[in-house]
Amino acid sequence: MIFRAVLGFLLAKLATLLANLAWFPVLGRGHPDAGRPGPAVHPAERVSLLIPMRNEAGRLARFLPAALAQAGVAELIVLDDGSTDGSAALAGSLLADTPHARLVAGTAPPAGWVGKNWACQQLADQASGELLVFCDADVLLAPGAVRAVLAERARQRADLFSVFPRQLTGGLGDALLTPLIDDVLLCFLPFGLLSVDVPAAATANGSLLALHRQTCSALGGFSSVRAELVEDVALARAARRAGCKLGLALGGNLVQTQMYSGYSEAVRGLGRGLLAVTGGARWRLVAAAGWHLVVYTLPFLAAGRRRRWLLPLGLGLAERLLVALKCHPRAAWQTVLTPLYPLAFVPVAGQAMRRRQYWKGRSYP
Repeated sequence: MIFRAVLGFLLAKLATLLANLAWFPVLGRGHPDAGRPGPAVHPAERVSLLIPMRNEAGRLARFLPAALAQAGVAELIVLDDGSTDGSAALAGSLLADTPHARLVAGTAPPAGWVGKNWACQQLADQASGELLVFCDADVLLAPGAVRAVLAERARQRADLFSVFPRQLTGGLGDALLTPLIDDVLLCFLPFGLLSVDVPAAATANGSLLALHRQTCSALGGFSSVRAELVEDVALARAARRAGCKLGLALGGNLVQTQMYSGYSEAVRGLGRGLLAVTGGARWRLVAAAGWHLVVYTLPFLAAGRRRRWLLPLGLGLAERLLVALKCHPRAAWQTVLTPLYPLAFVPVAGQAMRRRQYWKGRSYP
């Protein structure tokens, strides 16, 4: 019974994954000039590149110059969200003598606001462009990345367009967890569902989010998701309810991110919004964590005694390999870690079930 359930689950995931391998767009692929430096896709519309920043001093020297070098950006605004690690001073020095870029000091979030959501709302208020591109400070943009984003947004005719960046890992610890983001996306969301009125399929990624100012205003800006820890998904669902078209792409070589520095930070970061994804139901979270132990770890333990478990073990390894080849081919070696992913995820589930979450010096219920 368990064997058949595991096998059926893996085959269903692989069916979705195989469709997405051909279907899910990757920035720059299929558009030979989309990733090259050059003018914006819509030269008549000003593009504002908007970066919320809080305690990112360790990343700015590498990531901010890449944002400054983006072609087709009329203005770049970095908002310091109360950093305490010297980020503001470092950002100010990196932005100096760049006419189209400026640093803005953000204000403390009002009651009921999540910090990042308030920072993004302030950025939207400060921006003068018609096209707003929100980009996290831990996102590394290759030359021509913004142009590729605008090209793909136009190709998909998306009102709300976002990118799932390629996940860069600093070591074995975060390599055990961050690939799960790509796995969930490609194995559970057939790309075609974005164009269908299916509420559960409405998703976005706040790491890089592009939309027209009119769309932002029509949705109520970030005020409509002010208290949401997973604000990107909430914004996507609001956009779907408003009749907006959603668009997604993988970042490929053009948009990459290193979200966490090590395992403990990955546990805190992934855990803070995980409960919201399950609708606030702790039993679902516990059930999911237990089920993935059965699906991916049990076959590894049982294959030595019962040969039939080699089949689900092989399917699990194939799933992880195919996801890596689609999203980050150089990370294909992480396939060997597949039986360990569910074990590494247990502390994430435990973190998610805490009544308060702490992130970058702030506390959230």
